Amino acid sequence: MGRDFPDRWVVFRASALGDVALITGALAWWHKSRELRFTVVTRSALAPLLAGHPAVDEIIAITQDEIDGHAWWRKSRRIAAECAGMGFIDLHRSLRSLALTLRWDGPVRAYPKFGLTRRLYNIMPLGLLERRLVALNVPQRYALALDSAPPPPSEVRPVIHLSELETASARQHLAHIGLTRPFVALHPFATHPDKAWPMGYWLSLIPLIERQGLDWIIVGKNPDHLEALDDPRNLTAKTALRETCALIAQASALITADSGPMHLATAVGTPVVALFGPTSQAWGFFPSGPYDTVLEQRLSCRPCSLHGDTRCKRGRECLTAIEPEEVATRLFETLERAGH
Repeated sequence: MGRDFPDRWVVFRASALGDVALITGALAWWHKSRELRFTVVTRSALAPLLAGHPAVDEIIAITQDEIDGHAWWRKSRRIAAECAGMGFIDLHRSLRSLALTLRWDGPVRAYPKFGLTRRLYNIMPLGLLERRLVALNVPQRYALALDSAPPPPSEVRPVIHLSELETASARQHLAHIGLTRPFVALHPFATHPDKAWPMGYWLSLIPLIERQGLDWIIVGKNPDHLEALDDPRNLTAKTALRETCALIAQASALITADSGPMHLATAVGTPVVALFGPTSQAWGFFPSGPYDTVLEQRLSCRPCSLHGDTRCKRGRECLTAIEPEEVATRLFETLERAGH
């Protein structure tokens, strides 16, 4: 390949957990379809997601101190100099990625963020806008940074490559806490409180799972650590990122709200039962696994924000109307379809 289309590219996606997980599918697709290789620039806390990816040669992990203010202007200059001769793919579309774009001596590509369409749809949920947004999920939008047409969703599905040691350690961890039966992973948290299913509903769901002969664990991190639930299966804030991925990979399914771990489960091949409230499919973040399923309420006020951070004036009806019994039923249907 020539300078206009090199075979090595630098990819920038700094945050968040789910967004970085989703670039893994696009990288795998470009590696498969174009034989490209990548250096990925992302936050140090999220860099482990790229470990073992067959298309990734290098991960440039940036700390919070490096990405703020004048420090990032200096850091971006060094990255551009060190990666001379490579192309640059902006999968973030932010002021920080613009700093790299302005410094880059080589081809620069970016993905269609549909920012204006999303904001218009958030204000006026018209069918025309919805159809345009629903037509492509985020990994497909990422792929359009290089491709003229979007690949099928299955070709850009996120993928996390776990080592045999990580898998063995996860199984050992599960045995240590006493799990001997098939189990379901629960992630009862969300970045924004109004995206989270009420905690009381989660506690009501657990007995419904147990009655079907299944066990459970709780994964994720949250400030309150679910201290009221004193149980060895409550692993909140007790596992590192790749440990969490390996544990989810051993689960028969993951139940979660619209969250980063939702995409981690898809990336390790674990079926997802996702509860969507203030956000919607239009934003492009529905899980894309072959057995993944979404529970949501058809309300005129949905979606109410791009990220689920708008304070709800209706008591979170979009989530409180989803009953534990409904979630349990959908879970058992999903497990049956997946052959678990």
